[in-house]
This record gives sequence, C-alpha cells and structure tokens, in this order.
Amino acid sequence: MEYDKLGKSDLLVSKIGFGCMSLRGSLDDHKTLLNKALELGINYFDTADLYEDGENESKIGTLLKPNRKDIVLATKVGNQKQADGSTTWNASKAYIVQAADKSLKRLQTDWIDLYQLHGGTIEDNIDETIEAFELLKQQGKIRYYGISSIRPNVIRQYVVKSNIVSVMMQYSLLDRRPEETCFDLLEKNQISVVTRGSVAQGLLVDKPAKPYLDYTEKEVLKTVSAIQQVADGIKSKAQVALQFALAPKVVASAVVGIRTVAQLEDAVATLDVLGLTQQELDYLRNAIQAKRYEQHR
Repeated sequence: MEYDKLGKSDLLVSKIGFGCMSLRGSLDDHKTLLNKALELGINYFDTADLYEDGENESKIGTLLKPNRKDIVLATKVGNQKQADGSTTWNASKAYIVQAADKSLKRLQTDWIDLYQLHGGTIEDNIDETIEAFELLKQQGKIRYYGISSIRPNVIRQYVVKSNIVSVMMQYSLLDRRPEETCFDLLEKNQISVVTRGSVAQGLLVDKPAKPYLDYTEKEVLKTVSAIQQVADGIKSKAQVALQFALAPKVVASAVVGIRTVAQLEDAVATLDVLGLTQQELDYLRNAIQAKRYEQHR
C-alpha cells in the first residue's frame, strides 16, 4: 500500500480508501472484509451520518474499534433527518456541533480524524459553518475538516475562508468536472482531493452502457473501449479507471465502494500493477471530449 499526506494535515491516508457506504447488511457480513482491508494496508475509512440513517457509522465503529489508533476515520455531516423520514440540508453551527456528538457516539470514538461537510450551497452561512468546525477542532472532537462537493463556487469560498485540508469530489474519465476549476486551485493552496465515483457507477467496469451525465450511451461505450485497450489483459478495467483517478498530483486517495474480497484485492492491486504512462493517460483523455460544466454552476 502507498500513503499520501492529506493537505496540510499530518494525516497519512492510504491511496485506496474504503468507501463504507457499500457495507449494507449485518456486522458478520463485513467483519472479514474490513479485516482483509486492514491486512492489505488500507487505513482510510469513509462513512457519513446519512448512510443507513447512522447505522453505517455504528457498524464501522464496532468493527474498527480494536484498530482505532491505526486508522484514519472520516465521516460527514449536513443532511438532517426529519420525523417524516425526509432529509433536509442543514449547515448551521448548532446542528453540526450536535451532529458531531452523535457521530462520535455511534463511531465509539473520542475523535474524528476528518469531519466533512456533506455538500454545501452558496446560500449557506459559510462563516457560521466554518465556526462549527473550528469549535469542534478546539474541543478535540475532530482533528481536521474538509468538504464533499463538486460545486466550484462553494469550494472557492472554503479555500479562501477556512482551514479545510481536503475536498472529496466525484472524478472519473466520465466526470472530469474537477479539472475545470478545482484541481489547480486546490493544489496551489495545498488542499488534497479525495476522489469518489472513479468507476462511474460501474459503467467503466462491467455495468451495461447507458447515458451518464451529459455523455451518450455511445460515448460511454467508446470510453470503456479505450480503458479495455489500455488494460490489454495486463490489468483490470477497474485498475485502469482507478489509476486515471489517482494520476493528478493533488489527489491523495481514491475512495472505493467495496462489497467483496475480490473487489478489494483488485482495487489494492491497482498500486502494484504497472502505472499509466503519459501516453496512455493522453490516449484515455482523448478517447472522448471532456464535457464542460462550469457555465452551469
């Protein structure tokens, strides 16, 4: 396993992160999988209070408690569950502070290594939101904070106003929005990117082709064909997709949703197989024209 420093923090995170949202079901179903992840060197585990109405945090807290000092535990906040079962956005200081206490209890820990705002809009009182994270840092309840967002206008505000160490964002061959305005800005400010969605809901691996974002089914098929060409029987399509996501210098880790030991071993082996050459990266990038989204933000 390889590790990278997360922004200006002292957190060293595994280049392959474990996306815990994929862990649906009982504790017994996932104990073997998480133990294997630890054995293979994964130390970065990402969850959210939204997943399974908090039950995901509870499972992770129970399963990873024996290894708490050896892992980087990340969770998210901002989506408030209502009495009728619906979810509303709440980035207020009062809500974030109380939500953190609930996450700490479910995670069975005294601190959260990385606490992330799970979204964010330009209409939020961003100064107040930042106050909440800074207070939690002062209290020792969180070590660092970041945001999970693909909105450039929101990200810019946090870069200027806050001490975020990371931005989690969707990034793949079929979603290159972060390249437009974010990667250069974040790298300049020593803020790391954590990617998600690197296999585009499985479309870049084994799912039947269908339209994705502004890409047509034909364009998706063309992208998959390019990945297969680069894989050339030496590596899996998932490994090529992950190597693409990890290629930018600003990316510290690719968080992957993992459901089986086979998927886990394949993802971790991404770092063992021969990396992408610049020629292969250019070939993948030129397979289809990247869609431009900035005008819609």
